[in-house]
Amino acid sequence: MRVYIPATFDLLRTLAEEQQMPVRSGVGFALTPAVREFYTSGDDEELAYTAFLDAARASLRLLTIGDEQRFPYRRVVISADIDDQAITLAPEDGESVVRLNPAIVTVKALAAIHVDDHDAEAATKAAMDVVDEADLGDEEAELTLGDCEDNLMSWYGAQELPFLVDLL
Repeated sequence: MRVYIPATFDLLRTLAEEQQMPVRSGVGFALTPAVREFYTSGDDEELAYTAFLDAARASLRLLTIGDEQRFPYRRVVISADIDDQAITLAPEDGESVVRLNPAIVTVKALAAIHVDDHDAEAATKAAMDVVDEADLGDEEAELTLGDCEDNLMSWYGAQELPFLVDLL
């Protein structure tokens, strides 16, 4: 199953250097039966994109921890093809939520990497400050979060991982 895993650039470096990376809390996001049931229209690509956006928001939450060294205002989402036996659906936590066991992603499973560009940093930083308020329904915070989520993340192929980590 294709799983979208929230990450940070430091976690991406770990993946490049160690050929595997821990998945925080074992949580990923995917096109699950609950996503299909929740949305009444859309093809698989559109529905998978909702799971991707959930992972991007979770990456934003990882950035709010404040331990990201190199790029503290750039979201990272890793697309990985994970064996179905390592996945447990967790719709009680959100339609697209899956739990990974073991809670790691390997370079071998890597399908693509998505990273915010430099131009998105200001919007990401602003969204980090209000993500909790947005989740609680604050309209202004939701608009700020929307500005961040409107920024398309750059796509990199799995084979570009070492170059991305070294050259970005």
